[in-house]
Amino acid sequence: MSRQFFGTDGVRGRVGESPMTVDFALTLASAAARVLAPRGGSVLIGKDTRLSGYMFEAALEAGFVAAGVDVKLIGPLPTPGIAYMTRSFGCDFGVVISASHNLYEDNGIKFFDASGGKLSDELESEIEREIGSGTVTRGSRELGRAVRVDKQRTEYQRFCASTLAPGVSLDGLKIVLDCANGAAYKVGPRLFADLGAELIPVGCSPNGRNINDGCGSTAPQLLQLTVPGVRAQVGIALDGDGDRLVMIDHLGRIVDGDQLIYIIARARHAAGELSGPVVGTQMSNLGLEVALRECGIEFLRARVGDRYVLGLLREHGGNIGGETSGHILCLDRTTTGDALVAALQVIGVMRQTGRCLAELAADMPRFPQVLLNVRVAQRFDPVTVPAVNAAVEKVERSLGREGRVVLRASGTEPVIRVMVEGREEAVTRGFAEEIAAAVRAAAA
Repeated sequence: MSRQFFGTDGVRGRVGESPMTVDFALTLASAAARVLAPRGGSVLIGKDTRLSGYMFEAALEAGFVAAGVDVKLIGPLPTPGIAYMTRSFGCDFGVVISASHNLYEDNGIKFFDASGGKLSDELESEIEREIGSGTVTRGSRELGRAVRVDKQRTEYQRFCASTLAPGVSLDGLKIVLDCANGAAYKVGPRLFADLGAELIPVGCSPNGRNINDGCGSTAPQLLQLTVPGVRAQVGIALDGDGDRLVMIDHLGRIVDGDQLIYIIARARHAAGELSGPVVGTQMSNLGLEVALRECGIEFLRARVGDRYVLGLLREHGGNIGGETSGHILCLDRTTTGDALVAALQVIGVMRQTGRCLAELAADMPRFPQVLLNVRVAQRFDPVTVPAVNAAVEKVERSLGREGRVVLRASGTEPVIRVMVEGREEAVTRGFAEEIAAAVRAAAA
């Protein structure tokens, strides 16, 4: 069924506007409790550093307690930390209050099941059906209890450290860490400092309003200047809730999610620890697919969204995958995308091989990618037009295995998106223009 409130990653929106209001959060908590813990139980609630997080934390706490669910409040902690601690505490489910990489004006509410995985579409749809029934307040004897468990956040730090390969030390490694003024602002610096790194923290002074503001994985420009400026070996940029990772090499160049996935997967393959295929998305750079193929590693593409990457990994028994944006899944280490864990895997490869990040990333050449947006009077499915299909097939024959075409209608505006990848940018752009011309002719 189509869902009214849940998107690809929980419920999200502008604070003060539906659905991100106190009334809705209270109702959502009551509905989730009836679906996920119908006979009582416990829930862990964590959040990032947005000012509105306090408000939504209080509303969710009230809704869960009224529905007979015990509440553990852990405060600011990365989203993957909530996934891990939900399992560690033995809770029936976990909740994260965060809008990820968005600015502070937005917020969101997302759920984990008892195993630390994201809820299925079916469970989210069931919660939506329950929202219509309003809130429930049980009698005094059946109410839940709420306790703060802030001091146990260090358990997540110990878990992250345990994912580093045995015998690997960070002594002598100079790191600049940008936590986006978000959920990892405490645990991130402590993690790397305790492992022996010389740490220079930036984006670790949240004030409730500066999360993701000119910092973090979505705005790494400051980090690009800082890393070579202080002669650090590597920079690490997280997003506001700590599940996205971008890294910076010693020259100040961005190493994106595709390149990081390649570095981790290639190392696992060489060590005999890679299971199944590596999974990316329709937007993963073709260079990742080609580089993995040259290593003898199968690559599959899922729909955009880390939950779909996770689903395909589980279906095919894979353990490494992710998105260009930096959602990286290391299922041999944890259950969900975790930027701190992924960063440690990459640093582990650097230390074990003696190669710098720039060298490791250079092994995966990025293919030029040309994206053209063709505006049309009315949206239509371009693959149903014979002339457009003929243009696409012609280009695909010319590209062979050294390129690809993605053609799709925008879901939000009257635009047909034409994306072509190939080895040479000028040739690739020419192919994209050919297909775009066919789309324009079909729309005329």
